[in-house]
This record gives sequence, C-alpha cells and structure tokens, in this order.
Amino acid sequence: MLSRRINALSPSLTIAIATLAKELKASGKDIVSFSAGEPDFDTPKRIKEEAIKAINDGFTKYTAVAGIPELLQAISGKLKRENGLEYEPNQIIVSNGAKQSLFNLFQAVIDDGDEVIIPAPYWVTYPELVIYSGGTPIYIDTDERSGFKMTPEQLKNAITPKTKMLVLTSPSNPTGSVYSKTELEEIAKVLKGTDILVASDEMYEKLVYGTKFTSAAAISDDMFARTITINGLSKSVAMTGWRFGYLATPNMELIEAMDKLQSQSTSNINSITQKAAIVALNGEVDIDIEEMRQAFEARAKKAVELFNEIDGLSVLQPQGAFYLFVNIKDISNDSMEFCKELLQETGVAVIPGLGFGSEGYFRFSFATSMTAISDGIRRIAKFVKSRR
Repeated sequence: MLSRRINALSPSLTIAIATLAKELKASGKDIVSFSAGEPDFDTPKRIKEEAIKAINDGFTKYTAVAGIPELLQAISGKLKRENGLEYEPNQIIVSNGAKQSLFNLFQAVIDDGDEVIIPAPYWVTYPELVIYSGGTPIYIDTDERSGFKMTPEQLKNAITPKTKMLVLTSPSNPTGSVYSKTELEEIAKVLKGTDILVASDEMYEKLVYGTKFTSAAAISDDMFARTITINGLSKSVAMTGWRFGYLATPNMELIEAMDKLQSQSTSNINSITQKAAIVALNGEVDIDIEEMRQAFEARAKKAVELFNEIDGLSVLQPQGAFYLFVNIKDISNDSMEFCKELLQETGVAVIPGLGFGSEGYFRFSFATSMTAISDGIRRIAKFVKSRR
C-alpha cells in the first residue's frame, strides 16, 4: 500500500532514542538525556514580547509563501552584515525550519541517479532526504586525524559525472568541527569548473569556540553562485519550537521552483514567528545569544575533560555547535547496542554513531546543565569500567 519513496526512508535514530528515554522516564526510571539537539535555554524575552504583540495586533493571517517583506529584508541585512553575503530579499525563502529548507532544495534539484556527496559523520537527515528525492548519497569518511573534516583530495576523488551536489555542514552536527576560511578556499578550488551545487548548512554559526566562522558562499564569486546558504534560529537563539529556517541563493530559477513547491505543501510559515524572528535577525538579542554561547563553551570544556579521564573513551574539543562525538572503539564497535545498554542500565541517553554514518562513536549533547553533564558522565564512566 505504501509508496516506494516512503518505504525507502529510515526512522530517525535521534528521535528513537529520545522517545525511549521519555518512555523510561515516564515509567519512573531516573533518566539523564543527552540525546536531543535542543538548547535548554528559554527563548529570549524580547522575541517573546514581539510574538505577543503580533498576536494582539491581529497579525494572524496568511502571508506570502516566502515570507513577509520586512522579514526577508531583515535576513538580507543579517547575511550582509554578519556574513559578507549580498542576497536580495527575493533570493530568500523562509520555511518551517532548516529541515524543510533542505527538503525543498533536494526535491527541486535532485533527479533519479543524481549523486550527492555527504561527508561523514553527518546529520542523520541528509542521506534520508537525498534518497527520498531519488538521489544516491556518496559518503566521504572522516575521523579525528582530520578533525572530522573532509580533505580536498577526498572531495576530488568522490566527484563523478553524476555528482549534483555537495552537502557542507559547518559547524558540524554531530562532531562540532568547523571549516576554516583556508579549508573552504581549498574546497572551492576543487569545485571550480564544475556544475556542482553546494548546500551549506550554517545552523550553528553563532555557537563557535576559539575559532572564527566563515560562510561557504563568501569564499569567492564562484562559490557564491553555486552555494545555497541554509540557516535558521532554532539552535543559536533557542527557538526550536518556533520552526524558523531559511535559505538564500542567487539562482532565481531555483528560488522560483522552491517557492512553487512550498506553495503546494505548507505555504507560508506561521505569521507570528515571522514577526518575532525579525527581532533576532536585527541583533536585538545578541547579548542573550552570547550568554548562551559562553555557557555552551564552558560546558564543552568541562565535558571534554571528564570524558578524556575515562579509560577507553576519547573525544576532541569541539570548535562549534553543542555536541561531542565520543570515541568508544576500545570498548565497543556496536554503538547501537552500547547506547541501548547504557540507557537501560544507567539511565543515560546518548545517540549511536551508527545513525551519523560513523560506527564506534556516540553523540553527546551538552545543551543541558553542568550538573546533568557531570552526573551523566559519572554514570557513563561507571558503565565503561564494568566492560573493561
């Protein structure tokens, strides 16, 4: 009865583990969860005030599919001011989270047999959306030796006549790696002279530690032309439930295609979120964002110290986002079984590396309190010791 497309999709491991953790907690078990990619901070007060004002002003009707003019102008201004990118408002589309932006993009450009290069570890949704769109994911494996970043040589070797797109994520979910400007310039050299598009997921751009973030499209005119910049407010501004994402590209044919697709699926995102988002994009909550960033940085440092004290585990210091990708290869090469047993025996929920395309690891989200982090890693240490 079901379609071939839907049968090809795999359920999200991150959601599966989070659901199991909630079920165990509901049954009375003491659960400490590091599974969800969601800030534990509240949405800044100024944003909430603007949303309430929009409701009270009756701003509750349909809007243009791509977003209201003042919102698109705010995104355009943000991209120019913070990223050095010159996009006109009509080169931007606002969607229900960056996940829908990616869905629209893949559906608009990928045909059966097209290849999409995805460095691994990767966010779990990338390959699923490629497969759903009829494409073939081509994985580039990375590890600690390269800081979980693909090399120009790896990219060059992965390109074939069927390559349609490269998915580039910086900062990375799940590893926290960040591509430097120099590294992006080297990638740009490999792509020059090809027709390959770049989907640059920059959702965690404001959460960087001891490094500087550079947008892929800002590297050169050639990269600007081929890059679709994808971003949102879920992570850095703690607006996960508001469902706000956007993409920008100078390719008007692509913009029109995605606008058409969104008009026949969800249409515009909710009007209230659009008004509230302007506040975040215009810099009115930058102080709140910096406070969250500093808290995440302190948590990352503490968590890395605690993990690297555990015999059998190791982890790199993340440069961005709010995840650690913990190496468990000395303990187990079955990350799914490791994580299930860890949850059942200790009440600690983490995500198997298998779901991110890299066996022998688990993802640990430090988007939670320092107390929870210390307690959770203490339980993990006890669990690991019992298996050595």
